[in-house]
Amino acid sequence: MDTLAPRLPGARVLDLFAGAGGVGLEALSRGAVHTTFVERDRHAVAALRDNIASLGVQDRARVLGEDVARALDRLVREGATFDVVFLDPPYESSLGDTALDRVGAGSLSTVHGVVIAQHLTKRPPVTAGALVPFRTRRFGETTLTFFRSAAYDAGSRADPSERI
Repeated sequence: MDTLAPRLPGARVLDLFAGAGGVGLEALSRGAVHTTFVERDRHAVAALRDNIASLGVQDRARVLGEDVARALDRLVREGATFDVVFLDPPYESSLGDTALDRVGAGSLSTVHGVVIAQHLTKRPPVTAGALVPFRTRRFGETTLTFFRSAAYDAGSRADPSERI
């Protein structure tokens, strides 16, 4: 989260494969105005709802207790956009690549938005639609790969989050 700190104040965050919500809740605590959580496991959704309630951030959180593909379709239909999209899919599946490709194909990320995919270091994402990688951070067996829109104006330094 320290890496994302400059982007979080006022940001709209999408936390895919959210589990109990650690990433999205941390984003809210660091100034994000809203987080949409997507998690299909009903036990994780129950824990997530409890965590949101115990922190008193119900008015700044939305929980979609469904499959990520279905949730992404819904969000695109609604015209939702996000400044930060975080994916932490189950490592043993291809769900992360599929979700990343769908995020990259749609209009979910703002022009200056960032998409972060967490994955095994030995298995980097294979597809990302119209997103291009611009940074990685390795933590042992786990790596975070940062993407942004191909339409991003790489010459613009007006965006303070460029420090990522």
